Amino acid sequence: MSTLKPERRADPAATESALSRAGIRFTAWAEKWFPDAFIFVAIAVVIVALGALANGAPAPAIAKSFGDGFWSLIPFTMQMAFVTIGGYVVATAPPVQALIDRLASIPKTGRGAVGFVAAATMLSSFLSWGLSLIFGGLLARALARRTELRMDYRAAGAAAYLGLGATWAMGLSSSAAQLQANPASLPKALLPITGVIPFSETIFLWQSMLIALVLFVMSVIIAYASAPRPNTAVTAEDLGVSVEREKPDLGRPEQPGEWLEHSPILTVLLVVIAGAWIYQEFARQSWITAISNLNTYNLLFITLGLLLHWRPKRFLVAVSKAVPATAGILIQFPLYAAISAMLTGPKNAAGISVSEVITHAFVSLNTTGSFPISMGVYSAVLGFFVPSGGGKWLLEAPYVMQAANELQVHLGWAVMVYNAAEALPNLINPFWMLPLLGILGLKARDIVGFSFLQLLIHLPVVLFMLWALAFTLTYHPPVMP
Repeated sequence: MSTLKPERRADPAATESALSRAGIRFTAWAEKWFPDAFIFVAIAVVIVALGALANGAPAPAIAKSFGDGFWSLIPFTMQMAFVTIGGYVVATAPPVQALIDRLASIPKTGRGAVGFVAAATMLSSFLSWGLSLIFGGLLARALARRTELRMDYRAAGAAAYLGLGATWAMGLSSSAAQLQANPASLPKALLPITGVIPFSETIFLWQSMLIALVLFVMSVIIAYASAPRPNTAVTAEDLGVSVEREKPDLGRPEQPGEWLEHSPILTVLLVVIAGAWIYQEFARQSWITAISNLNTYNLLFITLGLLLHWRPKRFLVAVSKAVPATAGILIQFPLYAAISAMLTGPKNAAGISVSEVITHAFVSLNTTGSFPISMGVYSAVLGFFVPSGGGKWLLEAPYVMQAANELQVHLGWAVMVYNAAEALPNLINPFWMLPLLGILGLKARDIVGFSFLQLLIHLPVVLFMLWALAFTLTYHPPVMP
């Protein structure tokens, strides 16, 4: 008499690819150990403060730099908050919802959807990093509404972040390239060191475009291959995240004072006034420069959102729903500003700050051959503590570009070394994630496992290409305007 053995069920994770299993494991680790973004930046503040103390800076000076620096990033903090608000406002407009839904109908599988988000986000990042951040988040939400795809919402969120973590600094909104191409924007002390470096010597070098192409293709492949299959995917519904569009019941005006809230008259007048300013901004400079300015970008989105909602009441409802997503930005960005101030402000008895200690070590340890790799590593590490593309370039440029001159490294390539390395820490730094996380309704720990997997593969590839392609370029002295 034979005995039937119970059927053994296969482990769903066993059917995943190696990259997918790695992404799932990293995410599981992050969900358990990765702190909330606020805890993360608070720990960073303490570490930098202790570093300044170890460097010999007086405790009162460190405390003063913290307090003074805390408020120094308020304009940028509000700009980033408006990036989130503008994205929400435009996203909830009926015409834009229809367009995003049409794009979201293209992918046929959940893994294909993740790859699609990655490709769309990075392509938009070549035009503007702000555009990629909002667009990627909205597309991921729209795809999550297609429940038949069983798309892993965490992997899609990480894919929506790739514009900031892979390609933005290689595109037209590169802060360092923009600064170096415009002599009026450069500090007087920096201009003699670097001269004017046009786009043809930075982002439009064939070497730069090759790196951008490799990063694009590689990132899409990783995003697709690491996305969990339907049987192990964690959807937005599984995470308890609502991605449904709400249709607000605006009702009808019941009091005479409510009439203007439901009339498009004020909408038209406000759009005309704001549109006139926007037109002047685009008329006096290239459209790329104009759209790369956060003030122009944000006003453009707010104005477009107002126009698409048509009635002030609908617009105000959209704004009120967007504001809660900015909470993390408003409290955390000032702490990053304080970190930057503590790195550069408090000095020891010899008049040297923590940043200058790093500088001296960097310059003394370099040779012409090692410069691209060491500068890339240094920029990536510093970018984790000072997450600001243009601001950090102004901090680094005086000494790294002077070192490039002394070592006779192509100055435009030094800018691109910074650009390529600058994006790497973004993959795990919650600073830039905050607007996207607000749109997605996720926490940093939900997506950092998949973005960390991207970092592990990007880092050696980027550093190797920066080193190898440097030998194809010849040094030229600074060109004065």
